[in-house]
Amino acid sequence: ARSCVLLIPSPPGPHPMRRSMATWSMATRLCHPESAKVDKYGAMSTPIFQTATFDQPTATSFGEYDYSRSGNPTRTVLEQQMAALDGADRSFAFASGMAAISTIVRLVPNGGRILTGDDIYGGTSRLLGRIAPNLGIKVDHVNMCDLAEVRDALAGSKTNLVLLESPTNPRLQIADIAGVAAAAHKVGAVCAVDNSVMAPVFQQPIALGADITMTSATKFIAGHSDTTGGILSVKGAKLVDEVAFIQNAEGSALGPFECWLSLRGLKTMALRMERQAYNAMRIATFLSRHPRIKVVNFPGLKTNAGYDVHRGQATGAGSILSFTTGDVELSKKIVQATELYKVTVSFGSTSSLISLPCFMSHASIPPEVRAARGLPDDLVRISAGVEDADDLIADLGAALDTAAGDSASATIAAQAKAEELSKEDLIAKIRDLEDKLAKAGT
Repeated sequence: ARSCVLLIPSPPGPHPMRRSMATWSMATRLCHPESAKVDKYGAMSTPIFQTATFDQPTATSFGEYDYSRSGNPTRTVLEQQMAALDGADRSFAFASGMAAISTIVRLVPNGGRILTGDDIYGGTSRLLGRIAPNLGIKVDHVNMCDLAEVRDALAGSKTNLVLLESPTNPRLQIADIAGVAAAAHKVGAVCAVDNSVMAPVFQQPIALGADITMTSATKFIAGHSDTTGGILSVKGAKLVDEVAFIQNAEGSALGPFECWLSLRGLKTMALRMERQAYNAMRIATFLSRHPRIKVVNFPGLKTNAGYDVHRGQATGAGSILSFTTGDVELSKKIVQATELYKVTVSFGSTSSLISLPCFMSHASIPPEVRAARGLPDDLVRISAGVEDADDLIADLGAALDTAAGDSASATIAAQAKAEELSKEDLIAKIRDLEDKLAKAGT
């Protein structure tokens, strides 16, 4: 009898066009996270485990979860996705951005020192100015944009923590994150970056050398002004253990429903932020040409101090900008005369927002301190939303004209629009030429 050998074909290898998860773009990673599987039914949306406690296997043993203050499956999914996006060893979801920053401050012992910037969020300034001293912590402010000044300040006395923002809120100043992190590590200090203005879509501080990055989930992560939250992403086992202990001990974790809202927001974060950044660039360009505007602060403008540094450490300019008019009353009238912009604190919403920081988000900073730090009362901050850019410019232009009693905005807007169309025509011609070259090559 003749033997018969059954030939089983080998499974096909990966298709040469298929990209691995490690090479996926940020937009793809946001839609397809590699995170814990907490649902056996394969739901497209992560379930909300809205529970305080979990049934345990026996009277003397614990399961993976026991109490939502210490851990919750919905929170685990959010934290694992944020750790992957930020390049961290572990991420922690907090009830607010300030709860997250408060935990960073808790890392500094009584008698310790924090070195921070002179242009920081008002809530952070309040925490460092009024709460930290009661904990026996010394806080010093420096110009974080001046690396030499940072190094000199670190050489002056022992520092436990360097806390910075880049870009800063609200003046959009740029610090060399890698340079500051290296200087901090040289003296044995932890470097933490408030990355709320950029989020991991445009900037990843841990890759630049930071130990901790904080992103306000209230802003671009959730993205719809319907929840508050904060994420700490941490590098290093020792810091991870410390942060985990503090969060559990103080009970500052984000609730399951808010975690779910943040997870939902992450799916569209790249899409939203790209549109918002485009709108902000258009608005900043319009304002930079307006005769009523003195200064425009926006990382995407070549005239912005730190433009080259920002381009070297971030992939986008973001959607926050600020400007001065030289007249507090004029600035107030501009803010109140807009219709599409919501007059409110915060940023990162789908709707465009406008405010006078010195009277709102930074009002807790004493006037004399604001003046010393170069934060003028006439400063207007805009958070660009996802609306049509032409509509936003027209509304802002009308507000400027109404406030100033003239009609300069229409001409400037038309010129800016014409230039934008010229750019679009040029891009279209380049793409057409590329298509023709590609066809010729085949």
